[in-house]
Amino acid sequence: MSDNTNLLPVVKEQYGRVRNYIDGELVDSSSTRNGEVINPATAEVIATVPLSTKAEVTAAVDAAQDIFPEWRETPPNIRVQPIYRLKALFEKHYEELARIVTQEHGKVIDEARGSVRRMVDNLEFACGIPSLMMGENLEDGAAPGIDEEFIRQPLGVFAAVAPFNFPAMVPFWFWPSAVACGNTFVVKPSEQVPVTQDRIFEIIDEAGFPPGVINMVHGDKEAVDGLLDDGRVQGISFVGSTPIARYIYERAAQNGKRVQCQGGAKNFLTIMPDANMGACLPNIVSSCLGNTGQRCLAGAALVVVGDDADATVDQVVAAAREVRVGYGLDESVQMGPLAAKRHYDRVVSMIDAGAAEDNNLRLDGRGIRVEGYDKGYFVGPTVFDHCDPESSIVREEIFGPVISIVRVPDLDAAIDLINSSRYGNASSIYTTSGKAAREYRYRVLGGNIGINIGVPAPMAYFPFGGYKDSFFGDLHGQGKDAINFFTDRKVVITRWL
Repeated sequence: MSDNTNLLPVVKEQYGRVRNYIDGELVDSSSTRNGEVINPATAEVIATVPLSTKAEVTAAVDAAQDIFPEWRETPPNIRVQPIYRLKALFEKHYEELARIVTQEHGKVIDEARGSVRRMVDNLEFACGIPSLMMGENLEDGAAPGIDEEFIRQPLGVFAAVAPFNFPAMVPFWFWPSAVACGNTFVVKPSEQVPVTQDRIFEIIDEAGFPPGVINMVHGDKEAVDGLLDDGRVQGISFVGSTPIARYIYERAAQNGKRVQCQGGAKNFLTIMPDANMGACLPNIVSSCLGNTGQRCLAGAALVVVGDDADATVDQVVAAAREVRVGYGLDESVQMGPLAAKRHYDRVVSMIDAGAAEDNNLRLDGRGIRVEGYDKGYFVGPTVFDHCDPESSIVREEIFGPVISIVRVPDLDAAIDLINSSRYGNASSIYTTSGKAAREYRYRVLGGNIGINIGVPAPMAYFPFGGYKDSFFGDLHGQGKDAINFFTDRKVVITRWL
């Protein structure tokens, strides 16, 4: 542990039943349906989550709709003041939030800290709305004496349905920009990891937003469908699996809403023969095994180019074998458990299937034991070599610490393999050749491309890309796409006689 352990905030082991946040108040749900929140390292229940009723979703939308006219008329430089205050409060509670993320999700503490930092980055971006929301004008744009301009206007109530893998960060891809633009918002956290957002909304309550501007409702499909079907909700943002992304996209679009849905992924990392493995190896392993492989930008398949790939593969296997697995609150641990028992079961079944398909299992993470945490959902780093490009472990999203290695003769073969995937979230190349790097970013069908970077995660001021079955919609989260998604442009043509 670090030397400042005694300075770390006290984090509770039990959190009780989390609450909704509606119209400026933290309120207990009236639902009789509840779910359990489990610490995946210990398999112990640390909280319960209400599966809220449709009426509670309606109450949150009511509050957001009622305050919208007043919030829209608030000048942008005033709208961002609570966001400034919230940023300062999060800096104060930064370590506490990171440790709660680790407790309910399982990711190691440094990864949790990084996700909280990215959360704060999106608040900083939203504070620039007075400039980002400006329109454009052109004198004599239509004819002499006739001026033309466009202005941006907010639309009303928006909502986000968040995933389990980043309990703090992902809702902040959406709501700070939406609210700063003059809209109001409802967050529906993942029912698997609701404790972080419960604490976040306690802090939001201190920031001074007018009641109803930002709301939160816990729940499952009933709550999601309530948001999708409510005609007052103008748009939905989602991050999660491809089947659910497609469902939300279709149902929301049928109801006339704007939709942006980030779906699943199968991200390929291409290692060229000229790659500087001494510098790149830690980055490659971190991409594949960081967050226990449970991120939409994780490297999942390594495409090793060239006839002499043995040395490269041996280095990857050796580095993966050295990764220390354990409870993420231990500062020395490099990889935590999978986030839930059902995720554990699925990853193990995928490893079973990969082995049955005669892929070469070089490192087997099944059956790993972590001292003191025998009931935790731990799977160790797993590496398959000489994989059949058509095998399930190369084609399907595993979402776990499994590296599938495919060997190809040249860059063209690597790009053909990548582009044959139904997913198009991210892909990276490791090379010292500018020509190869340019060819890769030009031809690969992926929304986020890394050059000697294994996790090409866009900063808050760039859009989070995605192609094919990895994204449903037109405008992505973050950056200028967010401003366009959360506003509409009204054209005004003026002539004074």
